[in-house]
Amino acid sequence: MVGIILASHGNFAEGILQSASMIFGEQENVKAVTLAPSEGPDDVKAKMQEAISSFDNQDEVLFLVDLWGGTPFNQANSLFEAHKDTWAIIAGMNLPMVIEAYAARLSMDSAQKIAAQILPAAKDGVRAKPESLEPKKVEAASAVQQPKGNLPVGTVVGDGKIKLALVRLDSRLLHGQVATTWAKSAGTNRIIVVSDDVSRDELRKNLIVQAAPPGVKANVIPIKKMIEIAKDPRFGNTHALLLFENVQDVVRVIEGGVKIEELNVGSMAHSVGKVVVNKVLSMGPEDVKAFEALKAKGVKFDVRKVPNDSSEKMDALLKKAKEELAKA
Repeated sequence: MVGIILASHGNFAEGILQSASMIFGEQENVKAVTLAPSEGPDDVKAKMQEAISSFDNQDEVLFLVDLWGGTPFNQANSLFEAHKDTWAIIAGMNLPMVIEAYAARLSMDSAQKIAAQILPAAKDGVRAKPESLEPKKVEAASAVQQPKGNLPVGTVVGDGKIKLALVRLDSRLLHGQVATTWAKSAGTNRIIVVSDDVSRDELRKNLIVQAAPPGVKANVIPIKKMIEIAKDPRFGNTHALLLFENVQDVVRVIEGGVKIEELNVGSMAHSVGKVVVNKVLSMGPEDVKAFEALKAKGVKFDVRKVPNDSSEKMDALLKKAKEELAKA
């Protein structure tokens, strides 16, 4: 029997598992995997691996996740890469989807066939009263055709200057909060991960590109390429959200001529040699030095994990980092 993993931020997956059990009965080879506020990507991945190891048939696994581009999706996607021929992932989990999956696997032994089977039920489960609230269907032929192919070098688009809608430092790079909340609030049409390391890692690069939210394109480029793009007039209509994995790369980009007026500081993972300065930020000596270099260049800091948070004072965080590092 095909194994099913329900994965979500918070307890949503456990709740929908309970609801589906009330309607369809208790199920074997189904596990709920949740991401708690205190947990990270590695915790979710470990839970998924543990769940899969408990299934009778580990060759056929179907992931139903809450949000495309979120941490549960990204970790499921990283496991999926080694099982592309048999496993499947569907985002936007809802109760009709789960119930349909339960029913489909009674007669189907393929995760991918079940995925194809349950998509219509999942979409049809989203309805409104009165019916007039539902959007009118638009003929595909009426869609605006976008020009294909690369523009010739030197072509000026718009005013010829790329717009940096948001520049964010986040060691997790593209995840649920960025793909949905930050991308929408910034009004971006392209997410650019700027990192020499990630650009050389084909697996990480592909996962980031696939995690882009609908209507937004994601790219992973090295620092040198970002410096070139900032001077390329073909990107005049691009409203970009830049993502950096570490603050040192931000310094390098600015020193290369890219004008960054404000840096949104989201998260910095803890590692050996770093000290914790708040719930999501850890700094080492090199980080402090880099932030001070940015401050000297006139860069402003917006320290927030999500848009609704109140911005913290970077000076206070740097002071705390120095004090803790001196003790260490």
